[in-house]
Amino acid sequence: MSVAQRKFFGELGALLERTVMVVTTDGRKYTGVLSGLNPENLSICLSEAKDEKGQVFDKVFLNGNIVAEILAIEKPFDLKALAERLEKVFPTMVKLYEDKGFIWVMDKIKVTEKGVVEGSGPAAERVQRVYEQFVAEKQKKT
Repeated sequence: MSVAQRKFFGELGALLERTVMVVTTDGRKYTGVLSGLNPENLSICLSEAKDEKGQVFDKVFLNGNIVAEILAIEKPFDLKALAERLEKVFPTMVKLYEDKGFIWVMDKIKVTEKGVVEGSGPAAERVQRVYEQFVAEKQKKT
């Protein structure tokens, strides 16, 4: 897989569990949470979906052949910026796995867009404080 393909699928993967709008090749529009994705053919599953007429669906499955556009409605969490912030506090101890949606700090503390999800102790508490400050600053900007 080429670098461009990996980047494309990483960007698409970052939209998982986010609200998106999908436009089909025949002009229909669906809005919902992107809950599933087949990278081989770009078939997708939307949860909590509704169409442009307002009809609500628990789940909508769309074949990749009819998907014309996938539009991000909700801005993805900026893991890269959080990793850069953590790097200032924990120099050379931060690894970003953007395509997988997490950051490793000191090879023992896992951070996602929800905060510290793995690890404990004073270092994990410090990472959580950095995360909370980062989120608070982002919320003030919006």
